[in-house]
Order: sequence, then C-alpha cells, then structure tokens
Amino acid sequence: METDIIAGRNAVIEAFRAGVNIDKVFIAKGEQDATLRHIASTAREAGVVVSDADKRKLDSLYTGTHQGVVAVLAYSEYVSVSEILDIAKERNEKPLIVICDEITDPNNLGAIIRTAHAAGAHGVIIPKRRSAGLTVAVAKSSSGALFHMPVARVPNITAAIKELKDAGVWIYGAMPDGLNDVWETDFTDSVAFVIGSEESGISRLVAENCDFKVKIQMSGKLSSLNASVSAAILLYEAVRQRR
Repeated sequence: METDIIAGRNAVIEAFRAGVNIDKVFIAKGEQDATLRHIASTAREAGVVVSDADKRKLDSLYTGTHQGVVAVLAYSEYVSVSEILDIAKERNEKPLIVICDEITDPNNLGAIIRTAHAAGAHGVIIPKRRSAGLTVAVAKSSSGALFHMPVARVPNITAAIKELKDAGVWIYGAMPDGLNDVWETDFTDSVAFVIGSEESGISRLVAENCDFKVKIQMSGKLSSLNASVSAAILLYEAVRQRR
C-alpha cells in the first residue's frame, strides 16, 4: 500500500531527519548519484536495511515519481536481544523466544508474532536480510500483536544464538528429521525455538548451532507444516509443560 511508502529523494531525506520509523530503503540499482549515496549511508547508520532494486521493483512499490528511492515504513520499533532477555528477567520467568530464520512471508511472520504474544513469549528474533520486516502487512496479520511483542532484528542469526547461549538459553531447531520428538522433549528451562522458511527450512549454519533438533510427528503424506503452525505447536507445548 502506498500509504506505507515514502518516495522521492527529498521526502526520504526529510523522513530520516524527522526520525520517522523506516523499515527498509530501496534504491535504484547501479545509480551513482551523490544524493542517493547519501540516503543509503544515512539509512545504514540508522540500522535500516538498504536494498538495490531495478525500475520494475521501484515502480511496483510506488506508481508516482520516485526518483530512484522508495522507503517502506516500519510499524514498530526493534529491540535488542539483550532487551528480550531483560523482559524475561523482569517477569522472573525462564526466557521463551522464537527465532525466525528467513521467514520472508509477512503473513507467516505476523502469525508467528501473534502466537508468540498469546503464548506469553518474551520476544521474536529475525535477521536483517532475507526476512519480512515490521511492515503494515505484518502488523495486520498479527492482528495488532506486533505492537505488544518485542522483535529484535539482528545482522547475523548465529551471533544472536551465541548471545542467547551465553545467557543460558537452549536452542531448539524445528526440523522434519529432528532426533527429538516434541512431545518427549523438556522445554521447562530457558528456550529459544528456531523456525525455518517453508521453502528451505532452517539454514545449514543456523542448524549447526542448534543444541537440539526437534520434530513434530506427521501422520499424513506431507513432510512439514506451515511455519506459523510449527511455531504455535512448539510454543504451546512449552506453555503446557511450564504450567
């Protein structure tokens, strides 16, 4: 929706000056213009993802004159991994966290955030690249839960996993070939569930950094569930055990 877009060089520059919450900036691929380079630099300094885009992509985002730059608004502020851990500490609870590994569908991400909030999770972690951001589509699919669920966007998922491990959190990756059955695994300690994309699952390096690989038993002919459904099953099994 173009109401969630800021387009044009001056408009985007002023948006950054005004502190507007921007999720991602698309800049014309191969463009060497000094103003666009300035916008890209400003965005990166603000922690905003910058992506090269061809004219077709830019035109699909904004039908008017975009001058080679389109910014997508964010609908919630990001937090840090340490802030998520602090939330669990403030509640005097063992951390319960969801790590989304390359969930690019905003509807899936929104549904995961909605379930995480309903289950009382302390936060969701997403990567800066190859992931949906906190856009209006995610806000809508989360039914507003986005505004109540802390989300950390990190440059590197494996580095975030290391930070969690250093804080005493066990990492469980949801995989069809996991050795541990969900219903027979103890989730009462500090837990982070890794949910991979529906297309390729959990990426190799992230999988290698999981402490345990858990599977949800499938009786039908399909080999996997929707990512948000998998997250819901894991979260609510943890909730059941903790109660």
